[in-house]
Amino acid sequence: MSSRHGSRQKGIIVRSFFLDLRDRTGIIQCVGGAELKDVPTEGVLKVKALIKERPERMINPHVTTGSIELEILAHEILSRSETIPFPIDTDGYEIDEELRLRHRYIDLRRTRMTHNMLMRSKVLLWLRNYLSALQFVEIETPILTKSTPEGARDFVVPSRLQQGKWYALPQSPQQYKQMLMVAGFERYFQVARCFRDEDPRADRAYGEFTQLDIEMSFVSQEDLLRLTEDMFTSLVRELFPEKTISASPWPRLSHALAQEKYQTDKPDLRKDPKNPDELAFCWVIDYPLFTTQSKEDYFHGSGSANLAPSHHMFTAPHPDDVTLLDTAPAKVRGLQHDLVLNGFEVGGGSIRIHDPVIQQKVFDIIGFSKEDSAQFGYLMQAFSYGVPPHGGIAPGIDRFLMALLGEPSVREVIAFPMTSGGTTAVMDAPSMISLQQSEELGLLHNGKKTEKIEQKGNS
Repeated sequence: MSSRHGSRQKGIIVRSFFLDLRDRTGIIQCVGGAELKDVPTEGVLKVKALIKERPERMINPHVTTGSIELEILAHEILSRSETIPFPIDTDGYEIDEELRLRHRYIDLRRTRMTHNMLMRSKVLLWLRNYLSALQFVEIETPILTKSTPEGARDFVVPSRLQQGKWYALPQSPQQYKQMLMVAGFERYFQVARCFRDEDPRADRAYGEFTQLDIEMSFVSQEDLLRLTEDMFTSLVRELFPEKTISASPWPRLSHALAQEKYQTDKPDLRKDPKNPDELAFCWVIDYPLFTTQSKEDYFHGSGSANLAPSHHMFTAPHPDDVTLLDTAPAKVRGLQHDLVLNGFEVGGGSIRIHDPVIQQKVFDIIGFSKEDSAQFGYLMQAFSYGVPPHGGIAPGIDRFLMALLGEPSVREVIAFPMTSGGTTAVMDAPSMISLQQSEELGLLHNGKKTEKIEQKGNS
């Protein structure tokens, strides 16, 4: 952006040309002569300049660089810009979101969006450093994996080498991280990409999201709650000193009490909900291990029974309720814990089942057939070789940042989110694939099954 004006001194017109230069760190005012009049708005510029203090009457206290300016000695236009499709000198909330997402690379130039992306980067780096200092090991798990029932619909990928078979994108690294505990790593974390075919809403992006995946061996639920509380309290104090955590230690509410007192399992405990700098964390614990299947709360991939997992089918029952698995499973509490911030669930986890007998009981209660249970044969086999007690938690980075930064939607803290209609920002995915791709995968093309392409070469 540039602005220009003339000033009059002692009857002589002195023309000074001003423009604003922007990079990822912010904006600075530049001043020069008439040679700046042709500098294009939103173009890319290379300058040679002197840093000078502004006259006192021209200091702008509203910007970080308001006390200095650049006196341009020479410049070179590296790239020109066409007229941008919307202004970027506002917060952008007033602009149609689909238009913003179609030109996201421009939308990210606005100060608010740049700030959100920079803070996201700082938060992730801080979390990595914090966990690494506690001897956690960062391990990546596969993106192409097996379709298993985990509560939501899968995104699936056809196999070219094994036609007729399909991979699934992971809804979470749940089973891999449990097998890493069997492998003996004891403390694992990963900044994990997760994929779920769920309907979008303000606090849930469509398609994919990022979570801080954590798992520990020889751990109690108390250990996990303390670790998480210490981690996020320290993060807020260091990176967001302007924020205030309303209660410490964080309140802990049973699921029954939260429902009775607040009519929700995601209570907003802020003293002043209009205060953007107040953070009210709390824990909700003692969830029912099972819930009744319903249209509003449907667990995709559960068995034929009316009961489905409240969290997932690997959550351990409360030790006091284990005997109820045989007599009154609907009354069994699980060792599940949900992290709530300002009325949003920003994380969830549990102590896991490590006894194959109890795991099979859970499978039976939710109505798994032998074929259903066999889907997890590899996990049960892994457990047969010695599995330590273990548990974990997975705070959602997108939703956590949305609540922390006071944004109205998770899409405001994601660089290239999906639209509400399931279209990828900028790239216009999903899209059709070519006939050749369909043939290579042995898929239908325009409603007809294609024949496999002959592969030339040595056999």
